[in-house]
Amino acid sequence: MAVGIGVAVAVQARINGELGQRIDDGLLAALLSFLGGLLLLALVAVTRRRMRCGLGRVLDAVRDRRLRPHQLLGGICGAFLVLCQSLTVTVIGVAVFTVAVVAGQSASALLVDRAGLGPGGPWRLSVHRVAGAVLALVAVAVAVSDRIGASQALWPAVLPALAGVGTAWQQAVNGRVGAAARDGGPALAGMLPAALVNFVVGAFALMLVWVVEIALRGLPHSLPGQPWLYLGGPLGVLFIGAAAAVVPVTGVLLLGLGSVAGQLVGAVLLDLFLPAGVGRLTATTLVGTALTLVAVAVIALPGRRRVGCRRT
Repeated sequence: MAVGIGVAVAVQARINGELGQRIDDGLLAALLSFLGGLLLLALVAVTRRRMRCGLGRVLDAVRDRRLRPHQLLGGICGAFLVLCQSLTVTVIGVAVFTVAVVAGQSASALLVDRAGLGPGGPWRLSVHRVAGAVLALVAVAVAVSDRIGASQALWPAVLPALAGVGTAWQQAVNGRVGAAARDGGPALAGMLPAALVNFVVGAFALMLVWVVEIALRGLPHSLPGQPWLYLGGPLGVLFIGAAAAVVPVTGVLLLGLGSVAGQLVGAVLLDLFLPAGVGRLTATTLVGTALTLVAVAVIALPGRRRVGCRRT
């Protein structure tokens, strides 16, 4: 599931980057992506009683202080990631974008797991977890080594690196929201409520910023008519909800590295079947993909145990 999340992220990055370029407005592209996902989730909430019950359990958890208000704000980090997709993918390419996100996410995930911010509690900084994170960084660097030198503007990679740092925290708190929504039930029961909370918060944050942009730039003249350019939001629903369901089992670091492997596999498939101007399939990309899969296996080695402490 974690690898599938990564594939969806790679496709979403390509879609949102293309939409941002066509309308010349990365902020509006990010907002449209979030609104598309929010609309889909709202329709599901209206038609499915189980999802509404899950949202009610989330509110109960907030009132009982089992869930802190700041743990509902993961959508802000998701909004920032989608904004970075829209602003930077067409400048630095999906490959360099992935390097930057992975660098921030891997370093942050080690600390997030150790602090026990996710629903699975604290995780030790074992040798194989640290080694797996380092190997993942090396693997992704190898995968894009032949492209970095050709990039004319690597400074925009700072933005997705910061988004990667936030993504680790987002996955942890969304996992807590999902755990509150299912209240001891199956993991999948918390997916959609957690995703809806994420999209409401992210869309609201982007809307506030876009209002300021309208005052400065005015409304866009037109929007492209191709339906596939607006599928970023539904893809976001898929991987945000899936991440909330799987993070209690994997921890944030393993979830992140599995997602990295999926992003590289997705990039390979996109470059093979839907090549873009910034992407081409190379031997280094294939080698880096294989190394990242090895890194995920290293993180998942037997003997991985949580820190033994009681949680209230």
